[in-house]
Amino acid sequence: MALDVGRLRVLVEVSRAGSIAAAARRMSYTPSAVSQQLSKLEAELGARLVERSGAGVRLTQVGAVLVRHGERVLGALREAEVAAASAVGAEPRQLAIGTFATAGAALVPAALAELRGRHPDVHLSVLDLEPPRGYELVTSGDLDLLITHRYPGVAAVPTQGLVRRPLLTDPLKIVLPAAHPLAGAPGRIALADLATEHWISGGLGVPNRVCLEAVTARAGFTPRVSYETADYALTLALVRVGLGVALVPAMVVADDPAIRVRSLDGPAPARQISIVHRRRPTALVTELVGLLRRAAERQAAAR
Repeated sequence: MALDVGRLRVLVEVSRAGSIAAAARRMSYTPSAVSQQLSKLEAELGARLVERSGAGVRLTQVGAVLVRHGERVLGALREAEVAAASAVGAEPRQLAIGTFATAGAALVPAALAELRGRHPDVHLSVLDLEPPRGYELVTSGDLDLLITHRYPGVAAVPTQGLVRRPLLTDPLKIVLPAAHPLAGAPGRIALADLATEHWISGGLGVPNRVCLEAVTARAGFTPRVSYETADYALTLALVRVGLGVALVPAMVVADDPAIRVRSLDGPAPARQISIVHRRRPTALVTELVGLLRRAAERQAAAR
């Protein structure tokens, strides 16, 4: 039995979109056409691949297995297209990058501007993705490069045929309102001294919340998270008016007279920012990696 690649692509898109209607819009198909392709693929395999409900679709166990393999198949086809084009002297003229918001603001613009200056005819695109999302898009070839992060206490995403290289270590800092009793204390802050504070962090399962719970557990307490947000701009705004304290990456902190930034006593926790790409990156991807490394070096030196 030979699986149809077009139907595999439909299944992958449905899994990403979460519903048949959303996948149809993304692929410029009708919902009925997407449903027909899924039904034919299920008939070929003799197994259900998705469970349909009013809220969308959910992959079955067989469907999840097939999606993982389908992403690798699509990625291999993309590599074959690039290799064939290169063999006849046609280099890739487009580059798709995925990045999370803070790295996107601090590292990506300068690197892309320089790349555009060197290659003005290359089409560049950026997709905003909060980790751990994005690995599957590199696997399938929809992204050429992903900038992602990993917080302490958060499990690493399996690379499964991809290359993940460290780009920047971003230390985590305590931010306090300027009027906080510990804001002007000399030296570093012991995390245990903040055990009774109101904390501002992401919701349950969000990487910065997982990290906060891991580091406070080592300090002997469970943080009282009174305000849940994954948006660091909102986090700093809440700290600014005295509503709580937060553990944030140094990259997101700017000079602000209304807050104080303090280092933690002991080994400093940090999130690791990394680059992910396929094992055989194109020349454009390799060039962009070099530009991003220079941007990361400038960021570290400024900090």
